[in-house]
Amino acid sequence: MQRTILLSTAAAALALGVAAPAAAQNATAPRTVTITNPVPLTVETYRLANGLNVVLSRDTSVPVVAVNVWYHVGSGNEVAGRTGFAHLFEHMMFQGSANVGDDQHFRLISEAGGTLNGTTNSDRTNYFEAVPSNFLERVLWQEADRMGFLLNAMTQEKLDNQRSVVQNERRQNYDNAPYGLATETISRLLFPAGHPYSWTTIGSLTDLNAASMEDVSGFFRQYYAPNNASLAVVGDFDPAQARRWIERYFGSIPSGPPITRPTPQPVRLASEVRHVLEDRVQLPRLYVVWPSPAQFQPGDADLNVLGYILAGDRSSRLHQRLVLRDQLAQFVGANQGGRSLAGQFGITVQARPGVDLDRVLAIVDEEVARLRAEGPTQREVERARNNLEVSFVQRMQTTLGRADALNSYATFNGDPAFIQQDYARYASVTTGTVKQSLDWLGAGRIVLSVVPQGQTQLQASR
Repeated sequence: MQRTILLSTAAAALALGVAAPAAAQNATAPRTVTITNPVPLTVETYRLANGLNVVLSRDTSVPVVAVNVWYHVGSGNEVAGRTGFAHLFEHMMFQGSANVGDDQHFRLISEAGGTLNGTTNSDRTNYFEAVPSNFLERVLWQEADRMGFLLNAMTQEKLDNQRSVVQNERRQNYDNAPYGLATETISRLLFPAGHPYSWTTIGSLTDLNAASMEDVSGFFRQYYAPNNASLAVVGDFDPAQARRWIERYFGSIPSGPPITRPTPQPVRLASEVRHVLEDRVQLPRLYVVWPSPAQFQPGDADLNVLGYILAGDRSSRLHQRLVLRDQLAQFVGANQGGRSLAGQFGITVQARPGVDLDRVLAIVDEEVARLRAEGPTQREVERARNNLEVSFVQRMQTTLGRADALNSYATFNGDPAFIQQDYARYASVTTGTVKQSLDWLGAGRIVLSVVPQGQTQLQASR
C-alpha cells in the first residue's frame, strides 16, 4: 500500500534538525521563461537564500514527477593524490542520512513505485528520481536530508564499505574489463600531469585507500551544499505547493564555502604520441584522439557534426571505407567530447581479427585528409544536423530527461533556457565551418593501440 510522508512545517524543521536560516543575500525572485526549441515548455527558475538554484517545469500529461539534483562537482574538482572522491560520494549519498535510515533511500522510492539513481562525471554529480506525483514531498524531503545532514550519519564502517564497493567497481570496469584501461591511458597521455582531466572519474585504488574520514568529510562540506547545487522538478505537480516544500526542506540548510573552480591552461600537444596496450582481448582496437574545444566553445558544435560525418551511421565515410568496402573493421565511432575545461575529439576503430592497425590508421588519415581538402557535402552536413536535432528532442521526451537537461544548462550556463541557444548552434553549422573545424585535427594527437597479448606487431607503429 502506498503512503505519503506528510510533515508540518514545525515537524519538518524538528525532523531535519535545521540550522538557523541562511543570509538572504543570494535569494532571487521567480522568473518564468518559455522555451520553444527543441520542444515547447515553460520553465520557472529562482534561487533560495542559501544559494540553491531551483528549476520548475510543469507537465500534467502523465501523473509522474521527476526530481533531479545537480551538484557542480566531479572528478575535475579533485586534486592529484586525492582522486575518486566525487564518485565515492555518489555511492555514499545512498547510505542514509540523519533522518533516512541506512540504505533506505532506495526502499522509500521503490515502495512508492518510483525509480532513482545517481551518476558522476568529470564536471558534475547528479541524483534523480521519478515517482507518482503524490510522492513529490517524500522525494524533496529525502534529497534535502542528505544534502544537509549526510555527515550526521556517516561512519567509518560506511566509508570502508563503499570504498570497497568502488574499488571493486574499478576492477570490474577498468582493470579487468576488455579495453578497460584505454580511457585512463588516453586521459593520462592527452592531459598534462595535474590537469583535472588527467585522471578518470573512478580515481585510483591508492588514493581511495589513503582517504581518511576527515578527507572525505571535508570534500563533502566543500561541494555538497545548496550554493553549489541546482534542483529541478519536472512533471505533474502544483508549482505553489512545490515552492513551499522546497523552502521548507531546503531553505534552512546553510550555504557552504565559496567554490574555486579549476582554471588549467589550454591543452596542446607538440607532436604525435603513440602508445600500445596489450590486453586480454581477441580483436585489436585503435584510438586516435586530439585536443579540442571545451563544451559550447567555438568549434564544439562543428566537431560534433564532423564526428557524425566520419562515423555516425552506415553512410558515414569511415563506416563505408573500413567496415563495408575494405572490411578491415567491425565498427567505427567518432565524437567530440566537449567538457567544461577542455575537449577531446576521438576516432575509435574496432578492427577485425589479425588486422594490422597501421592499415587502419592509414585509412583514417586518408579520409580526414580528403575532408580537409574538399570539405563535406551539403547533404552530409544536413544529415548530421538532423540526427543531432533528433537527439535533442529525444532527450526531452521524458520527465527525467527534461529535468536533467534543464539542470545541465542551469549548472553550466546559469540559465535552463540556454537549451535554445545550444540547439540553435547547429543551425549555423555549414560545410565551411565543418571544414574549418578540421584545423583541430592536427599533428599533435594520441594514437593508442590496444592489441591481444603477445601480438604487439598489430599496433600502429609506422
